[in-house]
Amino acid sequence: MPTLFFALVAALAGGAVPFQGGANAALGRALGHPLWATLASLAISALCVLPLLLMLRVPLPSLAGLSGQPKWIWIGGVAGVVYVTAALVLMPKLGAASFMIAVIAGQLVAALLIDGFGGVGLAPRPVEPSRLLGTALVLAGAVIVQWPAWAR
Repeated sequence: MPTLFFALVAALAGGAVPFQGGANAALGRALGHPLWATLASLAISALCVLPLLLMLRVPLPSLAGLSGQPKWIWIGGVAGVVYVTAALVLMPKLGAASFMIAVIAGQLVAALLIDGFGGVGLAPRPVEPSRLLGTALVLAGAVIVQWPAWAR
């Protein structure tokens, strides 16, 4: 039961993503450049997290905990900028569905590599044939969704 619940929450969170891309694209047009929209979006994210930190009385982090950590722990911020900027630039060009299927295909390939090698601090998980087949089907779906645009 908890796994199903977590999967449903993840699906709901995923449902917010196309709205983020579309809204950020409109914000980029209004601000005159996609990078201003990226900065504004990330600033709004920070403004949304700050009240939660205060409400939950989360203690300040210890910067000493950062010493000796691998440098890759900072890549999440870089990945956020890459994704937000790509979404607001590419979603208007591709459409929401085409952009999202391409993003999901890329996420699945990267996730299989992370699982297979135990990347970003996660325990390695076997890349089983069923996972490869599922990823191949999503990749095929990405091609099918894009096909009409490529055929023009």
